[in-house]
Amino acid sequence: MTSHDQSLIARARTLMEALPYIKRYHGRTIVVKYGGAAMEDPSLRASFASDVVLMRYVGMHPVVVHGGGPQVSEHIRRLGGEPKFSGGYRVTTADDLMVARMVLCGVINKDIVTLINRHGTLAAGVSGEDGRLLTVTPKDPALGYVGEIVSANPAILTDLLRDFIPVVASLGVDDAGQPYNVNADEVAAALAAALGADKLIYLTNVEGILDGAGSLIRTLALGDAAALQSSGALSEGMIPKLQSAVDAVKAGVPKATILDGRVEHALLLEVFTDQGVGTMVTP
Repeated sequence: MTSHDQSLIARARTLMEALPYIKRYHGRTIVVKYGGAAMEDPSLRASFASDVVLMRYVGMHPVVVHGGGPQVSEHIRRLGGEPKFSGGYRVTTADDLMVARMVLCGVINKDIVTLINRHGTLAAGVSGEDGRLLTVTPKDPALGYVGEIVSANPAILTDLLRDFIPVVASLGVDDAGQPYNVNADEVAAALAAALGADKLIYLTNVEGILDGAGSLIRTLALGDAAALQSSGALSEGMIPKLQSAVDAVKAGVPKATILDGRVEHALLLEVFTDQGVGTMVTP
């Protein structure tokens, strides 16, 4: 057998490894929170788009949720402001909210839609304001216009999922129609629960959740997550991410994975193979 033959057989085995996962998730909704290096590095951006498109073409229903913290901060600085954070959340003034809406909806959302649509007429962009997708109340007066999600009405996404990959910007509105900035991790968790998603995936800039010794935790049950949260070992940015993963699993999402988005085709490795590249939170 030649090396060429062996290479072809290896490729066939890789495809066969994906078969049970294709069957498992065919027709199922998978929510992906897109961010970190996967959003910033051009090669990883292309990798992410092709991964999502492949998921759609084999019969899965991906929903992409995005924030855009670094880009929003950059625009705030350009306009003479200074970004501020507290407990992992952006302190959002009225001026900051205007910038966030402009950047999230007018720039980042459309860039992601365009990236996916290079592969066909596949993606459509919305925000949590559209169709009252996300109703919120103020999270904390000290944070300004930062919303706490009260309810998710996924009707607009259910309609879009028949023909498109929805791309959702992390904003919401209160009962009076006032917009709010909303943490994208929390948006992803709320939508995964509301849509009855089979899987929730967070793309991050880290390997996953680490224990006290700095080793990757590959599987984290809810009880162990609570102990880790109270230990003080989590970074400020990981606090809302893990909490939203816990909330999603408590709300009925079977699995929430915090994934290393710096790995090329991280989504494919997570969805289609036996080898994940992050931390999976389970009931």
